[in-house]
Amino acid sequence: MKIGIVKECKEQEYRVAATASNVFGLTASGHEVYVEEDAGIHAGISNEDYEVAGAKILQRDEIWAKSDMIYKVKEPLEEEYKYFREDLTIFCYLHLAANGPLKDALLENKTTAIGYETVEKYGKLPLLRPMSEIGGCIAVQDGAHFLTKTEKGKGILLQGLPGVAPAHVVVVGGGVAGTGAVRTAVGIGARVTVVDIDVHRLAKLADIFGPRLETLYSNQYNLQRAIKTADLVVGAVLVPGGRTPKIVTRDMVHSMEEGGVIVDIAIDQGSCVETMDHATFHNDPVYIKDGILHYAVANIPGKVPRAATQALSNVTGKYAKLLADEGINEGILHHESLKKGVNTYQGHIVHPKVAEAFDEPYRPLEELM
Repeated sequence: MKIGIVKECKEQEYRVAATASNVFGLTASGHEVYVEEDAGIHAGISNEDYEVAGAKILQRDEIWAKSDMIYKVKEPLEEEYKYFREDLTIFCYLHLAANGPLKDALLENKTTAIGYETVEKYGKLPLLRPMSEIGGCIAVQDGAHFLTKTEKGKGILLQGLPGVAPAHVVVVGGGVAGTGAVRTAVGIGARVTVVDIDVHRLAKLADIFGPRLETLYSNQYNLQRAIKTADLVVGAVLVPGGRTPKIVTRDMVHSMEEGGVIVDIAIDQGSCVETMDHATFHNDPVYIKDGILHYAVANIPGKVPRAATQALSNVTGKYAKLLADEGINEGILHHESLKKGVNTYQGHIVHPKVAEAFDEPYRPLEELM
């Protein structure tokens, strides 16, 4: 198979899909790998590293034209839609339920798209997990930064001081990203509350963090009370493949004290916060609404590209190689985890949550293969 690894077009996205080690595994199995010039430079991987691993360094247009599968990090941008075609497969984060233009372009060109975030194994999302962990950690780190007065925040420390109460961090969602946020906030010394609808998950978090963590069952009443006293709110709600519900309402945001901060890790799936209406970038990550700083960066792990690239390629590499070794159709048919990852196939939406998000027809993949 001919596999293309392109440089990410998204603004301030510094990750790359594959390390030199991943490339070596593919080329050693007889596959051709094309890497765009300087695609890995910010992740500490040089063109020479890729060439030693067996890749060919090519320009972007040539890679898209020659490749059977494009292996990348983030969803294709509008400038890349022109490369879509029927015999092409794209393997990356898609977050398609919140991206109508990309969905339309994939369907119109009958391009197969497999989303990292919907590949599922034993009820888990292995290709989303490492980036969720990073997102949760950075959400608290950056949230603490924007609570400083120089950044128009309240001017407080998360950990407090002797005789000074710590900040209150409310984490909405206790999954992988939420756990990363809790771990970081508890470790810093903040007062931390996690809110979730899964009482078993809350029990597990309580066992891990003990009395340093407050747990609340998620309903409107409990959310309202927790967020009213929050200095930092971290949104970590996930609906696999689907659009994130707006569970943090405008009234809840209004109830926060001026200078508070909200960081929503779920912004690339539509955001769980009603007042967050657009994504931001690392160079200008925050906008203020109702006196509250809204941090809405859609690619948080992109700011730590060395760690993120290694962590991501560790989990995606085996699936990319599986698709290459067995072929796209055979790989999908024989591996349930990859089958669940397919979002579009030959001009049809084949993921039920994506179809639901746009109120469009859903076709089971088995009917089309």
